[in-house]
Amino acid sequence: MKVFRLLMMLVVVTAFATLSGVSFAGDDAKTVTVTGKIVCAKCSLHKEDAKECQNVIVADVGGKSVEYYLTKNALSEEFGHVCKGEKNVVATGTITEKDGKTWITPTKMDQPTS
Repeated sequence: MKVFRLLMMLVVVTAFATLSGVSFAGDDAKTVTVTGKIVCAKCSLHKEDAKECQNVIVADVGGKSVEYYLTKNALSEEFGHVCKGEKNVVATGTITEKDGKTWITPTKMDQPTS
């Protein structure tokens, strides 16, 4: 009987949260297009916290350099890793904040010719 009562309370709380518009993790992700250069956080940017190679898009936003850490997915793997070099990129994807870093999960990536 206690288990049934607990389950009913959980259903009511979940329904209330859903109907009241409570946002859960991942709900604040916004889609943007970023133009910049892909470099390696460890090998090119020499980030102290980079334990392994990690692609980062460095973009100029309002005259300020902004770093977007690239989430690894099939699209970013297909685009390729840049180590000790750079590659121009136009990337569209969802932006999230994690551990004080801005991450982009790409849905589209192109390498401009110029």
